[in-house]
Amino acid sequence: MSVPKYPRVLPCGDAAITVEFGDIIDDEVNARVLALDVALSEVRLPGVTETVPTYRSLLVHYDPIVIGFDELKARALALAGERRRSNRPTRRWRIPVVYGAEYGIDLEFIANNVGLSVDEVVAFHCAGTYRVFMLGFMPGFAYLGGLDPLIAMPRRREPRQNAPPGTVSIGGIQAAVQSVPGPSGWHWIGRTPLRVYARDREPMCLLEPGDHVQFFAISAEEWDTYAGRCEQFVEYEVA
Repeated sequence: MSVPKYPRVLPCGDAAITVEFGDIIDDEVNARVLALDVALSEVRLPGVTETVPTYRSLLVHYDPIVIGFDELKARALALAGERRRSNRPTRRWRIPVVYGAEYGIDLEFIANNVGLSVDEVVAFHCAGTYRVFMLGFMPGFAYLGGLDPLIAMPRRREPRQNAPPGTVSIGGIQAAVQSVPGPSGWHWIGRTPLRVYARDREPMCLLEPGDHVQFFAISAEEWDTYAGRCEQFVEYEVA
């Protein structure tokens, strides 16, 4: 009798475990990661101090004085096996973007390399519905899956040093919105006036794992009109 490979628990030192649900980037795998994250939050397991969801696994930090590895592993696998779903409605964000020119200096480069016009690249980018798989790299930086393969581009060989906040970019088969100033090896196609991360706001991170994102084009003249109105760009869907 074969033993299912996933979910499986791996120790990460003496105060954390990783619960893996697969070895691919996949909506269903990621949904199971987020379901376990919600389950651990709901049961308030003593000793669990923090959880970090990723594409295909959940990192669980714990206090080994309060709960041991074997007990935590058993509880995590039991919760993972329940295949419960989050009761939180799915959030769908509509993010305004000024495409091209100084806002997206790589847009023409991408268009030339994929054999499309600039307008066609923008249309494909706006047509997609993107899933927030995880946050990482820098505060509030959301990795978005769902990019149309027709406009996918390998990352740059040499990263740029300082991408402005709000930079909308493509890297491989993923999309992203720059959260804070920092290096980026992705291709810049536009910029949004929305602040996806702000230390003076609660919550600081606008996007969360499991959210859906759609982009729409605006003109440079409309920048100020859309700035600072993030609450008007989210819709809630029943999970």
